[in-house]
Amino acid sequence: MLDVHSLNAYYGRVRALKDLSLSVSEGEIVAVIGPNGAGKTTLLNVISGLVPAQSGTITFGGQPIAHLAPEKIVRLGISQVPERRQIFSTMSVLDNLILGAYHRYRRDGKATIERDLDFVFEIFPRLKDRIKQEAGTMSGGEQQMLALGRAWMSRPKLLLMDEPSLGLAPLIVKEILRVSAELRERGMTLLVVEQNAHAAL
Repeated sequence: MLDVHSLNAYYGRVRALKDLSLSVSEGEIVAVIGPNGAGKTTLLNVISGLVPAQSGTITFGGQPIAHLAPEKIVRLGISQVPERRQIFSTMSVLDNLILGAYHRYRRDGKATIERDLDFVFEIFPRLKDRIKQEAGTMSGGEQQMLALGRAWMSRPKLLLMDEPSLGLAPLIVKEILRVSAELRERGMTLLVVEQNAHAAL
């Protein structure tokens, strides 16, 4: 599904990725494990089109994507749960989730979007209880659930997860990872970057 070959990326003159190669097959959960500063977030941001690749190739479903705009990459079926959530804190839980499906409304229709919302509320009942609450007033664990639900709403083929356990209590980490495995059972492929090797494995 995803093939990264000899990827190099820089921040100014600082080389963040050096000749990195990896592949992700359909239906897999692939974990990239390493300490802070190893380039894990940069890898996801290059795949998502947020950071340019200096050299190397990225193909998704056989299509080169290394130089596509982020919104085109999302439309192809790649969605990212960013590090530290990056939700829209002054907007409601519901509005955050609907934004995740923004590019699908015209194509899929309201009824399909509502079914996907029901699924998010099924796997994360806490979000349903807080549907009108400002997202920024929720706990870190609830915000992580929201970020994962928002990514699901774009109905990606490949989900990129950046440090999903960062700053969360062990019970919440267990819940997030349980849902991640459930998404894989529903046909989603995941690429996860983590410092927490035990959680990732």
